[in-house]
Amino acid sequence: MRALLRVLNPLLFLMLFGLYPSMTIGPKEGWQVYSSAQDADGRCICTVVAPEQNLCSRDAKSKQLRQLLEKVQNMSQSIEVLNLRTQRDFQYVIKMENQMKGLRTKFRQIEDDRKSVMTRNFQELKEKMDELQPLIPVLEQYKTDAKLISQFKEEIKNLSAVLTAIQEEIGAYDYEELHLRVISLESRLRNCMSKLTCGKLMKITGPVTIKTSGTRFGAWMTDPMATQRNNRVWYMDGYTNNRIVREYKSMADFVSGVESRTYNLPFKWAGTNHVVYNGSLYFNKYQSNIIVKYFFETGLILAQRALEYAGFHNVYPYTWGGFSDIDLMADELGLWAVYATNQNAGNIVISQLDPQTLEVVKTWNTEYSKRNAGESFMICGTLYITNSHLTGAKVYYSYSTKTSSYEYTDIPFHNQYFHISMLDYNARERALYAWNNGHQVLFNITLFHIIKTEDDS
Repeated sequence: MRALLRVLNPLLFLMLFGLYPSMTIGPKEGWQVYSSAQDADGRCICTVVAPEQNLCSRDAKSKQLRQLLEKVQNMSQSIEVLNLRTQRDFQYVIKMENQMKGLRTKFRQIEDDRKSVMTRNFQELKEKMDELQPLIPVLEQYKTDAKLISQFKEEIKNLSAVLTAIQEEIGAYDYEELHLRVISLESRLRNCMSKLTCGKLMKITGPVTIKTSGTRFGAWMTDPMATQRNNRVWYMDGYTNNRIVREYKSMADFVSGVESRTYNLPFKWAGTNHVVYNGSLYFNKYQSNIIVKYFFETGLILAQRALEYAGFHNVYPYTWGGFSDIDLMADELGLWAVYATNQNAGNIVISQLDPQTLEVVKTWNTEYSKRNAGESFMICGTLYITNSHLTGAKVYYSYSTKTSSYEYTDIPFHNQYFHISMLDYNARERALYAWNNGHQVLFNITLFHIIKTEDDS
């Protein structure tokens, strides 16, 4: 047991974490992968494993105990089958008994009037005897089954005594101690994973098609700041001439089309690059560079502000157009606006916004043309830009606001329906939400994390 407990004390170095973790190595049977990491070349960095609780083997006695329990279970099933069969045969025996009583009556009739009814009753008697012929093997099988049941019951009685003795010898304390240590390990792993708030994008997998609805262009989202119990989905069809936001209580309701509430915004929106953040909807007001904050609970506009110098109404859209000049997004670090200005020669500008007032906190100018970008999204303060909105799209360029530097990347993803008009990262789900040619889809992402342990200098 001490050897097992030493295994349950892992060192965490490098980990990956996504909505659906991609396990790239195969652990031994009975072991469970909690997380794994790969470098850019696909080489395994580290794996955290722990034995599954239901497969923990404390010692030889526990193994013996499991084997005996399985044997008892198998025997119980056999007894059940035999009981059903003997009950069936017993009903058949009762039927035959009634037929035999009928034969006695027939014999009495024959004695009373041999001449008049001899021929007719003899034929009936022959038919009854033919019916009784199968009773002989049935009765033999009934005796065999009854004997087997008796043997099974005796063996189970003996096994129960053995099991009780083994349980008393093992004792409850060892199991409880091991169980507590496993719980402690799980708690430590969860605490470690909760620190995986930021990382570098390494891989995009999927998509998973959630629903097919609406027009070719639109947006759908959940609130990354909501609690785990709050799984509301918001749905905004089209990129212009619309003010209706549909709300669903859960993803299941969204799939089945069960709306919980409908909101009529005071202004029409432009584009598809809206975001729900901490209970409020942030969107670009139609034919303007004004950002609006709309609070769902009260139905009121809490703030609105013009984004200085930002192009709008298809001056600097993404490659697909659709008034996608101003892209609002949220990640682990807060609320962002991505747009372009004449002052930056039509190249992308990144601004971090105050979620309360919509004031610009800080701005970064990139050298990537907004019109050449297919879509973009923020993860951990880094902007990732796709080279196209059509088939063959990949994440081609990234800009880090932490280092104010860029790099060219090559992260492909499957553009299943050939026309993406919305692509947004959700920090709570650690997934990409996309509107792909009238399909609402989710992409899984793999992030590269570096965790310093207490032993690191």
